[in-house]
Amino acid sequence: MELIKYPNKEIWKDILKRPAIDTTALEATVQSVLSDIKANGQSAVNKYTLQFDKVDIKNILATDNEFVLAEKLISDELKQAIQLAKKNIETFHSAQKEEVKIIETMPGVKCWRKSIAIQKVGLYIPGGTAPLFSTILMLGVPAKLAGCGEIILCTPPDSNGNVNPAILYAAQLIGITKVFKVGGVQAIGAMAYGTEIIPQVYKIFGPGNQYVTCAKQLVNKQGVAIDMPAGPSEVAVLVDDTCVPEFVAADLLSQAEHGSDSQVILVSTNEDAIQNIQTELKKQLALLPRKEFATKALENSKAILVKTTNEAIDLLNEYAPEHLIIACANDEQLAEQVVNAGSVFLGNYSCESAGDYASGTNHTLPTNGYAKAYSGVSLDSFVKKITYQKLSKEGINNIGPAIELMAEAEGLQAHKNAVTLRLKSNS
Repeated sequence: MELIKYPNKEIWKDILKRPAIDTTALEATVQSVLSDIKANGQSAVNKYTLQFDKVDIKNILATDNEFVLAEKLISDELKQAIQLAKKNIETFHSAQKEEVKIIETMPGVKCWRKSIAIQKVGLYIPGGTAPLFSTILMLGVPAKLAGCGEIILCTPPDSNGNVNPAILYAAQLIGITKVFKVGGVQAIGAMAYGTEIIPQVYKIFGPGNQYVTCAKQLVNKQGVAIDMPAGPSEVAVLVDDTCVPEFVAADLLSQAEHGSDSQVILVSTNEDAIQNIQTELKKQLALLPRKEFATKALENSKAILVKTTNEAIDLLNEYAPEHLIIACANDEQLAEQVVNAGSVFLGNYSCESAGDYASGTNHTLPTNGYAKAYSGVSLDSFVKKITYQKLSKEGINNIGPAIELMAEAEGLQAHKNAVTLRLKSNS
């Protein structure tokens, strides 16, 4: 993890660059798979499942028996943990529901807005080196709360054609019964275009590797909505002399172990704190099962020493991290100055893992600097906002003349006539 001392603002963008990936060849490869699926449907999906996942599955839809077996295969302790996380996520996201408010903008003119669930959504759940069953809770719970009519889930099978039992258990707990054993680009293509077996959806959610991310971005260009642009996972940590180096090192490694293209950033005005954290990083890294991934991620990472706390906040707002941990004495005061971040964790005990699993907030967050313009997944991600208006005779009389003048000034005579006819009928 490279240490950079007191960098000038002019070089912030350079030192805060994410790991670069040449997507030219990647896009061509992914697009060819998507085009094949669009043209040939399920047969193409099966072909790529055999090619990439090395398994030939006759029935890609998980059966009732598989759900029953999955529940038996996982421990009662894990079931209870998943249930606790589900409850907290439901509690937090339920509070995001909005009441319909009818606003009378002037006498006789009533306007309101209503949230309508997206009818068909698709959830992509990685199942390779890290089967992310927690993401089912993060996506499935708000989808259910929003009232989405059809929720399907795609996840890659193992070499025996099975789905990780925790993924099936979490899906069943939420009430998702359509789980398809399809991963990678072929899963995104199947959900985007529909096949003879997998339904087409209107919006696709979920993380994935660079191929999945690329596929989501390409189908988005073709009119299929996605949750957000995404890149490799990342965390930034702001510390002072009150931080616990052992905790901070663990937080940095918890993000670094996601993959070799992940990135972690450490920022402080205290060089001793940085050095202590670096020492602790080496100790904990040596014990990690996913040490190889974390080591490569740390090569993309920076520890940055700055002169003032204000400078630190400015630098972090420029970085716009997916996760931001503030392990400082005045954490809540500093958090008020944060304008660009996916999710913020305050104090020595608010580890990023809490948000990843069970605090209640959503862990599907904007990466790669997109936190400057995008929010993380929430209840709003699964609904559309439709506006309504109702005008009485009094209402059209009150605003009609203004509409006539504005329409005529824009040269739109038919717009004006739609009002003029009504005003005449009222006179």
